[in-house]
Amino acid sequence: MDKSKPEYWLRGKVENVPDLLQPAAHALLQSKEELRKYLTDFPSAKLWTKPAGRASVGFHLQHIAGVTNRLITYAKGEQLREAQLQYLKLEGEADASISVEELIIQAENELNAAVEFLKSQKPEDLTNSVEVGRKRIKSSLIGVLFHAAEHSQRHIGQMLVTISVIKDS
Repeated sequence: MDKSKPEYWLRGKVENVPDLLQPAAHALLQSKEELRKYLTDFPSAKLWTKPAGRASVGFHLQHIAGVTNRLITYAKGEQLREAQLQYLKLEGEADASISVEELIIQAENELNAAVEFLKSQKPEDLTNSVEVGRKRIKSSLIGVLFHAAEHSQRHIGQMLVTISVIKDS
């Protein structure tokens, strides 16, 4: 992360994102940028370490990618496909064949896809109802999109704490 740059919300508008979705775009892009910042030189051998029984860095990376993907699926008015359900089941399962870099790229790709989805939205559709989960709980399009953004930020914060504990141990 370029330390000379302010956080995304202080950099102005994200091109082609509707005004009402600018905060969501800023949060998603901030999450993407912070992945690289916090995981620079993170040891792959500690990817699945669970300090004090808490979630591993690997889980947080998989979860950021997975939840972002699932929420955008719901925002599109779709239900999850079998591959997405399988991914969900495997989130956090230690897998030594997966590198930190692969998980970063996967999360970055999903965060980028979410921002691209924001660009395709029309302000007049943001209050439309969408169904979330197998129970098809009603939410609004804007609610789902903002949750995707804040959820990614929440897990970046949790991951940062996990990283600091692991690096200091």
